[in-house]
Amino acid sequence: MSAVPRSEKPAGRFRRMLDRLSTSQEDLESEELREDTETAGCTRIGDCHDRQIVTVTGTLRTVTLRPRAGVPALEAELFDGTAALDVVWLGRRSITGIEPGRKLIASGRISMSRGRRVLFNPKYELRPLGRE
Repeated sequence: MSAVPRSEKPAGRFRRMLDRLSTSQEDLESEELREDTETAGCTRIGDCHDRQIVTVTGTLRTVTLRPRAGVPALEAELFDGTAALDVVWLGRRSITGIEPGRKLIASGRISMSRGRRVLFNPKYELRPLGRE
């Protein structure tokens, strides 16, 4: 028996395949999103704090039109595998390319609203569809 715990041993091809088969689809997608965040050099949403200027990346889970104080607002939930945040474009009813399942990079100042992280009117970059 080896003294090195299983998690610290290098995983062989068979072990990695077995792990992938026994892991849920949601966990696999979350792991892929976390890797994308590191590769893009962005801040993980789970590490973002109130009033911090950040650049985050992830996949849009939902996109809804929800008026705020009588002003149209396009609201989307961005998930990066660690946590989710709401991305809100005030005064917009729709934006071409902003749709569920689309990956994007967003930059701006995080604020907290009702206990959730929110990014208002961020600078954003749509990720190419070919990479999905």
